[in-house]
Amino acid sequence: MPNTDLEITQKAIEDFAKVQKNMMLAKEENAVKTYANLKREYLSLKAILQVAGVNLTDIDEIKE
Repeated sequence: MPNTDLEITQKAIEDFAKVQKNMMLAKEENAVKTYANLKREYLSLKAILQVAGVNLTDIDEIKE
C-alpha cells in the first residue's frame, strides 16, 4: 500500500501507462465500449497527475 506522495504518484503514472496501452489496443480492435470505458479512467488519472504536478508531455501518448 503506497504511503508517501512519491509512491502514490508513481502508482498513478504506472496506471496511466497501462490504461493508455489498453486504450490503443481497444482502438485497434475497434472495441468502442471498451475504449470509452478506458477513456473515463484515463481522464481521471490524467487529472490526478496534473494536480500532482506531473509533466504529462512525454508520457501522454493518447493526448485527448
